[in-house]
Amino acid sequence: MMMPMQNGFKEEAPAPSENQSGQMPTPAPKRVSVITKFMNSLVNMGLGEPLIKLGVNLFSVIAITLVVLMARTFYRQTENTPEETDSSLSPVVEAAQANALSSLDIPVTDGINRSAQLHTTIPNRPRNELTLYTVQEGDTVFGIAEKFGLQPQTILWGNYNILLDDPHSLKTGQELTILPVDGVYWEWLGGIPFGEWAQFYGVSAADVIEYPGNNLDPNTVGDYENANIKAGTWLIIPNGKRDFVSWSAPLGVTRENPASARVLGAGACDPVSGGAVGYGSFIYPTNKHYLSGFDFSPKTNHNGLDFAGNTGEAVYASDAGVIVYAGWNDYGYGNMVMIDHGNGFQSLYAHLSALNVGCGQSVGQGEVLGAVGSTGRSSGSHLHFEIMAGVKVNPWDYLPPP
Repeated sequence: MMMPMQNGFKEEAPAPSENQSGQMPTPAPKRVSVITKFMNSLVNMGLGEPLIKLGVNLFSVIAITLVVLMARTFYRQTENTPEETDSSLSPVVEAAQANALSSLDIPVTDGINRSAQLHTTIPNRPRNELTLYTVQEGDTVFGIAEKFGLQPQTILWGNYNILLDDPHSLKTGQELTILPVDGVYWEWLGGIPFGEWAQFYGVSAADVIEYPGNNLDPNTVGDYENANIKAGTWLIIPNGKRDFVSWSAPLGVTRENPASARVLGAGACDPVSGGAVGYGSFIYPTNKHYLSGFDFSPKTNHNGLDFAGNTGEAVYASDAGVIVYAGWNDYGYGNMVMIDHGNGFQSLYAHLSALNVGCGQSVGQGEVLGAVGSTGRSSGSHLHFEIMAGVKVNPWDYLPPP
């Protein structure tokens, strides 16, 4: 290379000098940093491209985080200065907000965000009013009660004038009053303090007066214990209870004192001395050992079993004894036979279509008493069967397995 000189001449650059051996000198090696060596080694291992992607992703995360922080700071400033409007925001800030929110996938709405509901669920509300129900073919007191979510005794207690506390009185086409709650439906006739009347059903005067279904104005009623309620008013007695009006045969009809059954009808007998005595064990009174009607259920005033049977099929003495009632019963049993077994037990057979025995007759276990029927208050052919031992007992506890 020629170097310019001040005197106008050019001077050649000195040539590199040779060393004593005549060879050119070796240039000094360049220094390589530790980071460079590390990166070269990663590239040689094939990790160069993943490192680049990782760096780009890391940078993106940092950038998004910064934008979100800027947006939050801006929103806090906006809340602190409510007098400012959205129109005062710069386009740059608006764009930053939009990008930040879209990156977080946060929906922006003007109010509370609710998902659409295809169906609206309306909660069940308690019923306070009476309902009229027409009895259908095949209905029972138990089935009607279950249909309305009530106890079976409530159906009887709400319809005494129709059913007379007897589940056998249920007939197709009857119109029953269905209470909104378990309890009693009864007519207030006056003559006694209202508080005592309510107490008879196991509730307080307030329970009846304040029940919405009775539509009574407490201000008009006045003193609850001596309530001013018009006589003849029918009232719902929520959660009230009462004893059933007895329609069944009396207890203790023995051969020595059958006169206790005279109130039941023409089938009552005169006293009997002697006669057959039972074994203390019982057999089924019909050929069929299953029910076609009601089971033993004191809570619905049904104190016997309704065995299946067709009209005319035989009815048998469940144990040996003496006939103490044979004939018509005025309280719903129709044609009825009652046996005193002479050992503290009596048995009863009702709704018979025919009788084969008479008063004072001794019968053996399994002897034919009459025929299955549907006389009296009966909804179809069957045998109503009871066992008594000072109280009405569950016949299933004394009969053999079916």
